[in-house]
Amino acid sequence: MTGKPCAARDGQRRPPLEVADIFRSVATAFRESYVPTTDQLKVLFAILLCRTARLGGHLDVCKNCGHETPAYNSCRNRHCPKCQSLVQARWIEQRRQRIVPTKYFHVVFTLPQELRALARKNPKKIYDFVLVSAARTLLDFGRSRLHAEVGVTCVLHTWTRDLRYHPHAHCIVTAGGLDDDGHWVPARSRFLFPVKAMSTVFRGKLLEGLGELYQKHKLTLEGSCADLAVPAKFTDLRNRLYEKAWVVYAKQPFGGPEQIFAYLGRYTHRVGLSNQRLVSFDGHEVCFRTKHGNTCTIPALEFVRRFLLHVLPSRFVKIRHYGLVAAANVGTKLETARRCLEAPRPPQASAAMPQSSWREMLFALTGIDLLLCPVCGAKAMERRPLPASSPSLRGFDTS
Repeated sequence: MTGKPCAARDGQRRPPLEVADIFRSVATAFRESYVPTTDQLKVLFAILLCRTARLGGHLDVCKNCGHETPAYNSCRNRHCPKCQSLVQARWIEQRRQRIVPTKYFHVVFTLPQELRALARKNPKKIYDFVLVSAARTLLDFGRSRLHAEVGVTCVLHTWTRDLRYHPHAHCIVTAGGLDDDGHWVPARSRFLFPVKAMSTVFRGKLLEGLGELYQKHKLTLEGSCADLAVPAKFTDLRNRLYEKAWVVYAKQPFGGPEQIFAYLGRYTHRVGLSNQRLVSFDGHEVCFRTKHGNTCTIPALEFVRRFLLHVLPSRFVKIRHYGLVAAANVGTKLETARRCLEAPRPPQASAAMPQSSWREMLFALTGIDLLLCPVCGAKAMERRPLPASSPSLRGFDTS
């Protein structure tokens, strides 16, 4: 398990407290108190080892003054708070190829509380239905209200600011779409589509899919969901959910592509909690920032449990594109929409124009030039490989 060398040298922009510090302190106690899944255990292990000598790396040596600085490899796990910035920057750079130069709306679809226990037992199936149902709802409204195909990017999140379990889909939607004649149809409504109507359609699509899974016996019904194995109990749950108003929230539109770039960057590769939100850890309790200047303090074991609640199933795709921005439409409908809006053709990557290296990306994001010696200031740092040990899932000693 190797990755890119760490993004900054020791002492440069490193938070005083990291999620890994808390994991390292209570990992053994956590495994004695809980039974993590295989996916959760892999994340726990990856965060513990991220940017430590156990993963190897490089020794940065200045050819001018001889100064040496170790730079250890990252784990590259998508749940790790330290491994998202460069991946996020690369993703945004690639998304520029699919941005429609128009305003965008932000719509959030939330899974009701009554289905959260079922989602924890069947995460891959339920999460998939949340994303697909949200996207199809928006595409259907685009057809019925605008008589056009809109572009939708969906991102699954499963947490609240205090790390409680709260699955929901953030959807970024174009403020208009392409009709069948190849003309751009702008959205006139301040909030794109009626929220109550979207809630009803989203509810119907998700419950219909859930019913099909139940009929085909493809749901895991055990533990807190065991009573749903009785058909009458499942039917009663569905009926109650059909009578309930589901939460769909629509924000006002963004100003344009520049704003959507910044917004997407905050949402696409976000993890449950960043290192920057941590306030303190005394060996027993963790304090971290939530919203509006507030903080939350919980026992360390509970902190680890909540953090690992949000580990996604292996190979689950949490960022998906539909309609105009779907992969199948990039060279056809999307290009037509861009021409309608008189957008310049985006530059295409080629052998003559290679993607930015991770060092160039780091410099663009942080201003840190890893070729500069922190002692003499000469641009003379040379990388020499460091060996990696063989980490094992059985131990948590990362010293």
